[in-house]
Amino acid sequence: MSAIQYHKNADQIVILTLDSAGQSANTMNAEFRSALDETVQRLKAETGLNGIIFRSAKKTFFAGGDLDELIQVQPEQAAGFFSMVQKLKADLRAVETLGVPVAAALNGAALGGGWELALGCHYRIALNDPKAKFGLPEVTLGLLPGGGGIVRMVRLLGLQTALPLLMEGRQFGVAQAQALGLIHDTAENEQELLDKAIAWIKGNPPSAKAAQQPFDAKGYKIPGGGPESPAAAQMLAVAPAMLRDKTKGCYPAPEAILAAAVEGAQVDVDTALTIESRYFTYLATGQISKNMIGAFWHGLNAIKAGASRPQGIAKWQAGKIGVLGAGMMGAGIAYAAACKGIAVVLKDVSLENAEKGKAYSQKLLDRQVAQGRISAEQRSRILSLITAAASAADLQGCGLIIEAVFENPQLKAEVTQEAEAYLNCGGLMASNTSTLPISELAKASKDAQNFIGLHFFSPVDKMQLVEIIKGQATSAEALAKAYDFVQQIGKIPIVVNDRRGFFTSRVFGTFVQEGLRLLAEGVHPARIEMAALKAGMPVGPLAIQDEVSLSLSEHVADETRKALRAQGQELPLSGADEVIRRMIHEFGRKGKAAGAGFYDYPEGGKKQLWDGLSCWKKDIDVPEQEMIDRFLFVQALDALRCLEEGVLESAVDGNIGSIFGIGFAPWTGGALQFLNQYGLEKALLRANTLQAKYGERFKAPQMLRDKAAQGGKI
Repeated sequence: MSAIQYHKNADQIVILTLDSAGQSANTMNAEFRSALDETVQRLKAETGLNGIIFRSAKKTFFAGGDLDELIQVQPEQAAGFFSMVQKLKADLRAVETLGVPVAAALNGAALGGGWELALGCHYRIALNDPKAKFGLPEVTLGLLPGGGGIVRMVRLLGLQTALPLLMEGRQFGVAQAQALGLIHDTAENEQELLDKAIAWIKGNPPSAKAAQQPFDAKGYKIPGGGPESPAAAQMLAVAPAMLRDKTKGCYPAPEAILAAAVEGAQVDVDTALTIESRYFTYLATGQISKNMIGAFWHGLNAIKAGASRPQGIAKWQAGKIGVLGAGMMGAGIAYAAACKGIAVVLKDVSLENAEKGKAYSQKLLDRQVAQGRISAEQRSRILSLITAAASAADLQGCGLIIEAVFENPQLKAEVTQEAEAYLNCGGLMASNTSTLPISELAKASKDAQNFIGLHFFSPVDKMQLVEIIKGQATSAEALAKAYDFVQQIGKIPIVVNDRRGFFTSRVFGTFVQEGLRLLAEGVHPARIEMAALKAGMPVGPLAIQDEVSLSLSEHVADETRKALRAQGQELPLSGADEVIRRMIHEFGRKGKAAGAGFYDYPEGGKKQLWDGLSCWKKDIDVPEQEMIDRFLFVQALDALRCLEEGVLESAVDGNIGSIFGIGFAPWTGGALQFLNQYGLEKALLRANTLQAKYGERFKAPQMLRDKAAQGGKI
């Protein structure tokens, strides 16, 4: 059966129904390309044709390119890949220039290649569905729209409007698409969708102006003018520098989009399409797109499908939950749950504190109402789901209780024991700890099998990851419930086993520590921060340390040493420890919350590095690339140790957890994929060099040695 069903009605209109076999969504795979080529030949052979309609037999219109195919393309296949892309575009262009009106009946989402197919039509009607999304998100996977999306968006919208949509991969709904002039009409159901498409074609015979694209009309000018126009020229004069400042040179896709758009705007449509194909081939055969497809498509889809969830256990949904502690974390968890329709009891030591925690949700929701993202009624409904409480008795009937109090084992034990009395039979007790071993905390619980770690990240409303930590006694049923709850509130779950620092806090600590070590060695702090940004980290280690607070880091380090000492182990002091000690006890600088850390925080002004850091300045020159390597390798090697030690159970959890939890450079595809894409043999040699120069923290785990010798992947 063909991926495109061909039907000509009595009005001499060909209705092309997209229906890729064995898939829930249509994709631009080999089957589709073959079907499109056959369809084009049939259309060219038609006589008396009045028009063409593209529609879909799936729940959505078209999902986009075949990412399983794209991730396989190697540099040596560039010529063949380029020819394939050009052939696909020639077929789409043939339909577009056939001389008959072409309509797209969009019954749902049209993204990537699907939106490019729609843009190749002269008229677009969309189902009036608030969930429908359109756009070209390829840049988020290290690619660019390679099916004519850049060329047509620029010609329809102009450079100034199109470029942000293309370079940021923005998705938009029906209303915005209409406002942009990209959707011409809407329908309330699929029958009306088809009827309207047929009616439009009947009202616009082949001889009509509507039977061609606006930009194919003689004398057409790009809205706002080409690159040489004053407004565009002014924007383009600064755009490359602004882009490089944003990407730090880590992401070639936005730069390629800018180049393809500007170059394409200066030539005819067909030449512009060829330029676009060249840039697309360059990105598709490159390593960065493979890293990003692996993480943001395959990795996230695996987690969504429950890769780390115990199988054979029925899905669970939380009806009512309790949150202990109404500070920033607890308030954020309450907000996240209430936004998904879950009733929350937000408990603190006093009603006043609990109400302050609820006010956090009020503030976030007020902002959304002001932005027009939700209605006042929706705000009221969400707020009504949060009950501020000072009495533990209000927790009665909760199927899940999450403690989010200060990182003190005794305090956590007390609130756990008080709250558990009101937990539903078989209910789940969770701790939001970021460092304390779950198995130790579970000792305070009356039911260790139903005790688990749920490590949220701050701020909860923005951070997507939740690290689920299994204790030694945690049951498979409890893990399944925790996994389901995280997905219920729209977050990304990863599953790890219990060790001090777990995975994310442990690995993240190596990044911050490396920054402090570089400062102790005498490297200028501004160079340290810049090297981290050029590595692809979102924020420099000194800025992050200020956010975390130096006092907290000192406390965690002291507690870790105490615990290890009890086990007969010693954790030697490092240059990083010396920096923290001096900053707190000699200079009285404890971090951002205290108003002074590695940075000064002038009231109403921009933060700036504290000039007192010059006390560590030495006549030393560590090359920038060496610093970048240290930041990336120290994290990647420790992530691999986590996998080797069984803290991580899968590379997918490691890669996704490192990107979404600690901001590990997304261009790499995650901390473990970083080693794969570097090349395991090369990574082993680099680790050995760094170890010889800087110490045991760069020692290659045995797993790296074994995989490199076997020629495998992590």
